[in-house]
Amino acid sequence: MNKLEHYLTNHLSEHAESFQELEHFAKEHRVPIMEPVSMNFLTQLIRMNQPNTILEIGTAIGYSALRMLDVHETATITTIEKDKDMYDLATKNVQQFDQSAHVLIKHGDALEVIEQLVKEEMSYDFIFIDAAKAQYQQYFAAVQPLTKARTWIVCDNILFKGYVSGESEADHKRLQQLTKKIQAFNAWLIEQPDYHTSIIPIGDGVSISVKIK
Repeated sequence: MNKLEHYLTNHLSEHAESFQELEHFAKEHRVPIMEPVSMNFLTQLIRMNQPNTILEIGTAIGYSALRMLDVHETATITTIEKDKDMYDLATKNVQQFDQSAHVLIKHGDALEVIEQLVKEEMSYDFIFIDAAKAQYQQYFAAVQPLTKARTWIVCDNILFKGYVSGESEADHKRLQQLTKKIQAFNAWLIEQPDYHTSIIPIGDGVSISVKIK
């Protein structure tokens, strides 16, 4: 953690002990969850935008879904998780937080679940993508039938530990390949004519795309 990140982390407002317990669990079991500064930024976007319907791609243990719901209690969140163990943990956590009425967890491949949501003619005010980074462009393209005017699409990890800018150098072939895919996605994303997109250098990088019409 660099000095700026350390400073920002130290100036985050306190949140519920129950969320801190989820954070400790994630750290202990090496479950990737959103970085603290990025999570704070995401919840601020939810406060500002007040979306009624949220779609999340990548549930993990349910941490980010529960954090978003914590700042907008009347929202409904549909979240997709492929890994069965993570799905089971997320279901347990949502139940413990007594939020089953507001959080619907779907188990399965994200692209397949999205296809089903399209068939059901669902639409969302806010979409958060935080899953397999190599598939971000596929996810973004697939959710288009689920969007409407002013839908926000937020993607996490799009600066990928500084690899995409050359600030850090990937020393493994797999990381190099993934870096190229994220670089290609970022370049593609900012050229999408139906969206105004900003890339925010906070946490591991967050993009915000707002649909124009």
